[in-house]
Amino acid sequence: MGIVNTEFKQKTIIKEVSLSGVGLHTGKHVKLTFKPATANSGLAFKRVDLEGNPVIEADANYVTNTQRGTCLEKNGVIIQTSEHVLAALVGLDIDNVIIELNASEPPIMDGSSKFFVEALEKAGIAELDTCREEFVVTDIISYIDEETGSEILVMPSKEYQITTMVDFGTKVLGTQNATLNKISDFKNEISNSRTFSFLHEIEMLLEHGLIKGGDLNNAIVYVDKALSPETMEKLKIAFKKDSIAIKPNGILDNLTLHYPNEAARHKLLDVLGDLALVGTRIRGKVIANKPGHFVNTQFAKKMSKIIKNERRNNVPNIDLNQTPLMDVNQIMNMLPHRQPFLLIDKIFEISDSHVIGMKNVTMNEQFFAGHFPGSPVMPGVLIVEAMAQTGGILVLSTVPDPENYLTLFMKIDNVRFKQKVVPGDTLIFKCTLITPIRRGICHMQGYAYANGKLCAEAELMAQIVKVK
Repeated sequence: MGIVNTEFKQKTIIKEVSLSGVGLHTGKHVKLTFKPATANSGLAFKRVDLEGNPVIEADANYVTNTQRGTCLEKNGVIIQTSEHVLAALVGLDIDNVIIELNASEPPIMDGSSKFFVEALEKAGIAELDTCREEFVVTDIISYIDEETGSEILVMPSKEYQITTMVDFGTKVLGTQNATLNKISDFKNEISNSRTFSFLHEIEMLLEHGLIKGGDLNNAIVYVDKALSPETMEKLKIAFKKDSIAIKPNGILDNLTLHYPNEAARHKLLDVLGDLALVGTRIRGKVIANKPGHFVNTQFAKKMSKIIKNERRNNVPNIDLNQTPLMDVNQIMNMLPHRQPFLLIDKIFEISDSHVIGMKNVTMNEQFFAGHFPGSPVMPGVLIVEAMAQTGGILVLSTVPDPENYLTLFMKIDNVRFKQKVVPGDTLIFKCTLITPIRRGICHMQGYAYANGKLCAEAELMAQIVKVK
């Protein structure tokens, strides 16, 4: 597994676009506006009806409630039923968008993602200059809800695919499957699949004051029980209808199914929207058995954690047997450090924004004599120093006469040590600019890896000073 930079450019929309409707559960009229966003900003909701216009990122860690949709909450600010909007964005292959709302819940529209897709296409889709990252799945990752028997997993695949399998255990709606083989198929095959509910659920929701924005035009209602006169009257009032009837296929009237398996397709739509909360594109095949918002978002949280760890442990893929870009002699031509304080042996990559180097750690290192007798461990401060020397190569490569400059520490922040380094280890260092180099000041993020794991990290700030 690992995070890779793809050849595909990130996308946003060309211009802002708005649509209005009512929230399914709140019944409030709401205006939603999609706005373009910069690269790497991701998908985020903005509450323009609240002071300060707080922003809630589409992040699985903000999920607080999944009873009747996926609810996000950050610092007391809530977004309800986020999944249909997010599914439309992912289904159109869009990476960065701000979703402005003047209420807590997006409009339900017809209960699908169709109208969001149409609005986004009207706004136009544009590529950005930055390439997209993907998390490549190489091993099966799964989550099981023991209480319900729901299971969702992801397995290796050449592209992002989703299959949903639903079994409601009722005569009116039995076992159904749906598959999305290509994201590009979402618009035509999945986006117009509407939300649904069973009659007994409708009764419960009405009793709890939910689905205030529901009507027979934005939700398929499967009738799984006898319809009593009392229930009939309640439904007439709730749905603002003079009469209520049941179709031969067991569906409450006024709706015709788009597909025989529309329920399974909508469950797939929900999975796509909920997994957008992972925050990173997935290259793998998702199989969801009896999916629901709870199991979807729990899986998204698990994936998010794995990806976070992979990002931290994202060891550079370097062939240590290849001819290096710079050997130790070339390094000494650039850095002023000398034995025993020259702590890097080779440089393998260097660009305008990053550098990768390495050090072979042997028992002959002088610091092992006292750190510690009988249990040699490389001092953490020297790992950071070696990291800084690697970064020094990056900084000094920006001047025509590096031999006339020194790199001096200005600040070290957020230093963390994860694994010990011992004789026989090979240290890989990667330093990446956090901000562009200005006036000789360099601010970079440094990582040190050993044995395929992150062993140290730090934010480093240094300045190059001319001495000759």
